[in-house]
Amino acid sequence: MRDHLGLTLVTLLLLPAVVLTALRLGDPSWGPAVRAVSFAPYALPLYAAALVVGGIVHARWRGRLELVPVALAAVGLALHGWWLAPYWLGPNPPAARGAEPLVVVTSNLFQGEGDALGLVELASAEEADLLVVNEVTGPALRRMRSAGIDDVLPYSVGGPETDPVVGTMVFSRVPLSEPRRLDTPLGSWKVDVGGPGGLTLLAVHPGAPLDADGWRRDHDTVRRAAVRGGADLVVGDLNATLDHAPLRRLVDAGYRDAVELTNAGYRPTWPENGLFGPLGVLPALVQIDHVLVGEDLAARSARTVALGGTDHRAVVAVLAPQ
Repeated sequence: MRDHLGLTLVTLLLLPAVVLTALRLGDPSWGPAVRAVSFAPYALPLYAAALVVGGIVHARWRGRLELVPVALAAVGLALHGWWLAPYWLGPNPPAARGAEPLVVVTSNLFQGEGDALGLVELASAEEADLLVVNEVTGPALRRMRSAGIDDVLPYSVGGPETDPVVGTMVFSRVPLSEPRRLDTPLGSWKVDVGGPGGLTLLAVHPGAPLDADGWRRDHDTVRRAAVRGGADLVVGDLNATLDHAPLRRLVDAGYRDAVELTNAGYRPTWPENGLFGPLGVLPALVQIDHVLVGEDLAARSARTVALGGTDHRAVVAVLAPQ
């Protein structure tokens, strides 16, 4: 009886961790399970705590029973450590000598309620070359224009739509081609930046995994458009983390997240500003906003930035040709 309390605590730590590991290893189709995958990184501290508690119990009582959960905790800790390590470690191909930087900013404006003036100020301060904005509304666009977005980034495609969640826009320092709308219910665009010989950008907003089948279809659409169209950049609120199988398939196709590529650490972007129900008391927990780069681009730096009025942090990435 003497080690039951310790083993109970180890079990309580391991149960959610093992569930997250199983979900991360699979490709669940049930909406709540898909959403739970977003929190897979948080299995690592659970495994670490289970390993410490289990180790203490074993050292104190020298029993064999606790060796099984201790071994399970060690394996889980190593596995999640392997999955998370690229956020801090790993090669980052350098930019070409003398290459001009390309500054990309992306933000979700939370149905137009985000700080439009702050976003324009951010784009100006960062000397952004490209700005991808999801959930643009008519009032938000008017606020951005009043704040001088057309002076900072004079070219744009996309626009507000009737549904405040749907509008996606691209603002650019250089001319943009005629855009092509991707087949996603929320606004997603393919556009060439800078004319012939420039970059191909996908500014995307797959649906949230409330409808898991629709979410998966949207990611299939984005991946096909990126691969077949030779996209250089995939940018926006992807409503998926690097632990989700559809986004890992995009990574396998040659696209790397700028935050991960620059070893900038784990940088969650959602939920922010206390705007999402029961999670509102917590800081941002999951990284669903991304600047993904193709094999011809290097990432020099990447970070997230708080922006008032929206449940997403903005992402700022400095890129350059390899």
